[in-house]
Amino acid sequence: MRFMLLAATAALVGVTTSANAATITGAGSSFAAPLYEVWGAAAKSAAGVDVNYQSVGSSAGQNQVLAGTVDFGASDNPMPPAKRSAGHIFQFPTAMGGIVPIVNLPGVGTNQLHLTGEVLAKIFMGEITAWNDPAIATLNPGVKLPEAPIATVHRADGSGTTFVFTSYLSKVYPAWHEQVGASSSVSWPGGAGAKGNDGVAASVRNTVGGIGYVEYAYASNNHLAAVELKNHAGAFVAAGGSSFAAAAKAADWTKSGDLSVDLLDMDGAGAWPILSATYALVPVAASSHDQAKAVRAFFDWSLTNGDQMAQKLDYVVLPDTVKAAVRKAWDAAR
Repeated sequence: MRFMLLAATAALVGVTTSANAATITGAGSSFAAPLYEVWGAAAKSAAGVDVNYQSVGSSAGQNQVLAGTVDFGASDNPMPPAKRSAGHIFQFPTAMGGIVPIVNLPGVGTNQLHLTGEVLAKIFMGEITAWNDPAIATLNPGVKLPEAPIATVHRADGSGTTFVFTSYLSKVYPAWHEQVGASSSVSWPGGAGAKGNDGVAASVRNTVGGIGYVEYAYASNNHLAAVELKNHAGAFVAAGGSSFAAAAKAADWTKSGDLSVDLLDMDGAGAWPILSATYALVPVAASSHDQAKAVRAFFDWSLTNGDQMAQKLDYVVLPDTVKAAVRKAWDAAR
């Protein structure tokens, strides 16, 4: 089967109207779903590509692109090199975004609760079980903490958001690394599971005393109270565009040969500690010439024209040097 990925120019010429738009299917990361929804809506008329994206979780996205049931997959957990090679998959970053802990505590609003990474890990480990525990109270003088049990909520599906969150907990709390580890699906010490970022957001919203973790847009859109975290520099920081950008500044893309990067617990006074890139996965050997061309057109248009849309959703856009490296690597993958 010959390679079908076609080189495309950064400025698309002669695009079709939305009535004649080519339809492509994608599936995977719920972390990236808000971004692909807005990019897809704009690309339908501007680039002549109609995107049907299903937010099914990163693990399912990887499986579906390998099975050839979608035109592209999306994952926050980079696909291992051996798996990409065996499946003839090209992987590239599309944007960066923050994952935030969210809580439902009466009288406690967004950015009013302070936690450290270690305390957060102990909460999800089941070592801290009440909201008025001294370990939490010490970090929150003046905050009225209820005498209520903590109800943790985690992803029930294989999730890149879980991979990033558990990787952070593994980095900041050795016991988590030793006993639970980091993966898109882990054996949780306790708590309730929910499907997707939207499921976790809904579960926390409906559970007094609840705490979960979601991509920032889901916390913002659902008006849930986000937690301030102590970062690597020892400062409590709020999640948002400026703290995400501060963390992204410290990223060194040159160390990676596959366009992936570790953005967790970056140094810097204003840096948010749980930042991740999200990745697109594209078959190098596509079954349809037209589908391969349309996938390339969609991402090329989005990376060229979609920065402002991404920033409005509080994603951090890729540096121009990384975008250029993506296009060069895609050309080489043909």
